[in-house]
Amino acid sequence: MGTLGRAIYVVGSWIRGTGQAVDRFGCSLQGTHLFKEQLSRHQTLLNLYDKDPVVDKDAFVAPGASIIGDVQVGRGSSIWYGCVLRGDVNSISVGSGTNIQDNALVHVAKSNVSGNVFPTTIGNNVTVGHGAVLHGCTVEDEAFVGMGATLLDGVFVEKNAMVAAGSLVRQNTRIPFGEVWGGNPAKFLRKLTEEEIAFISQSALNYANLAAVHAAENAKGFLEIELEKMLRKKFARKDEEYDSMIGVVRETPAELTLPDNIFPDKAQKLAS
Repeated sequence: MGTLGRAIYVVGSWIRGTGQAVDRFGCSLQGTHLFKEQLSRHQTLLNLYDKDPVVDKDAFVAPGASIIGDVQVGRGSSIWYGCVLRGDVNSISVGSGTNIQDNALVHVAKSNVSGNVFPTTIGNNVTVGHGAVLHGCTVEDEAFVGMGATLLDGVFVEKNAMVAAGSLVRQNTRIPFGEVWGGNPAKFLRKLTEEEIAFISQSALNYANLAAVHAAENAKGFLEIELEKMLRKKFARKDEEYDSMIGVVRETPAELTLPDNIFPDKAQKLAS
């Protein structure tokens, strides 16, 4: 550390010490109304009944998500912000390449009116939309559960089947291969087209790629984040990768486009 670096370090330490002293003085003035900062007790992975969640090292679990008890999450899967997977009275299994989107809830059944006990099993490359509720059910590979849909105990969604957004699927309902069900209660609507079946697989892949981006961002430290903020402000430019992800095509306004002949002398030199 050079002379300037040492000087900056000393000044920084002095400022921090002064701030801490001012904070202590303010707290003493508050007396019985002393402010007490409450630390968050949230745990993303929580042991329960001696059952630890098992999450593959290549899976993405967003900050703020909760995975509790007897839960397994496979390779390349993503559990998004605000999700709860609660395997307390039974088990939850999530396959590979599956995405469970923001604020979705996955739970299990220890007992119900029929007296059956149901874990929740979700296969590979499944998409579970935002705010969906899956309770004691089975969703096979490459199936699609729309946003806000609810699947009750004993529901079985076969491969390449789709549950429409906002639907309520009643207990012990089986949704066959390649069918779309929707409504409250959910009923058969139609067969999926080949393009829609392909979309289900593509949706899972898109979320796997997006999860990798979020995982990388969440892994950054404070200093790295602040440095990137500074660099973005200093070297503001188009981010083609982000534009491609959200499907935006940006064009330079005509008033900012310079005609080729505005600098004829320079153009002639370049041509020569």
